Amino acid sequence: MKITPGGVVAAEWTKFSSLRSTWITTGVSVFLLVAFGMIASASFDRGGADAVGLALSGSTLAALAVGVLGVLLGAGEYTTGMIRSTLAAVPRRLPVLWSKSLVAGIAAFVMMTVGSFVAFALGGAVLNNAVAGMSLGDDGVLRALLGAGLYLGLVAVLGVALGMLVRSSAGAIAILAGGLLILPGLAILLPSSIADAINPYLPSNAGSAVMALTHSDGTLAPWAGLGVFALYVVAVLAAAAYRLKKSDA
Repeated sequence: MKITPGGVVAAEWTKFSSLRSTWITTGVSVFLLVAFGMIASASFDRGGADAVGLALSGSTLAALAVGVLGVLLGAGEYTTGMIRSTLAAVPRRLPVLWSKSLVAGIAAFVMMTVGSFVAFALGGAVLNNAVAGMSLGDDGVLRALLGAGLYLGLVAVLGVALGMLVRSSAGAIAILAGGLLILPGLAILLPSSIADAINPYLPSNAGSAVMALTHSDGTLAPWAGLGVFALYVVAVLAAAAYRLKKSDA
């Protein structure tokens, strides 16, 4: 029986959708995004913030959750040993990586885009009087909400790539958390001249630039930042592809 790209994608979707952990992790991701957005919108009592930034304030934790979702899809079969059966069915190997990435990325993009719009709507409903409300027609709002979905979808793809590169769920999650959460904190400890130069290009700082309505001199433009983050994802995917092609399962 000939293996087609569509067949590999369908097989990966079946694996993805049949796992209870998939839906739990996806639900947690959306919950974190919406809940933290509502809490921030309701409790923030100082000026200088915008409704979109408050609504998306849960994106950092949501990014970790969708990244874990990608890791579980990428590394899970290595943990159970099922990867041997998968690669026996798809001897060219690389379509497995592309299909896992596609499934995780699209699923995360759709769910997190919906979550972003829900967070914005509910955040606006409970918005503290100290912050002016906004509508979807305001400048940059749609771009920020759709950008949040794109960024979080790419984080899911990054998780898949790390999972298939490291082949350990725990190891890949540790690297993911370090790159997205810990690295920016460590950069602050560097001399200010160095920190200011590298901070905009750190993975989470670059990717989240697309969600911001305003940008200072020390940050990247929205789409430039997302492009930089996409390059990180491509680099890890390339490394995962090389290891998948060259080494045994």
